[in-house]
Amino acid sequence: MSWNLTTSGAAKAKAGENYDTSIGAEDLDKFCDDAESTLNMRTKYDWVTNIASVGAQYSGALSDVVSSMVAMDMINYNMSGFTSRAEAQTMLDVQRDKVERGIKELEDANTKTAMGAI
Repeated sequence: MSWNLTTSGAAKAKAGENYDTSIGAEDLDKFCDDAESTLNMRTKYDWVTNIASVGAQYSGALSDVVSSMVAMDMINYNMSGFTSRAEAQTMLDVQRDKVERGIKELEDANTKTAMGAI
């Protein structure tokens, strides 16, 4: 079940205007499922199952991480639409940095407590 923590629109916006729009809905759903699973694994918490316990003011942080992960898959899918390989790589780097910073915070027990997760 996809798109529990973010929206496809958020991922598309982060992938930029040059991503390959021929990516199928099934592929996007798979990218999202994988991203949500990876977030759960890396933070050792099931955010998808427990999203209702997360305060509304914090749900954007989860969306930010997952949509960045999906955007990375979208950019990697086919880089030919970007003006250069360097443009695509820069976009990947920006999204990777957002993911790593977000996951670092979400791993922290104090953050989870503040978010209402535990």
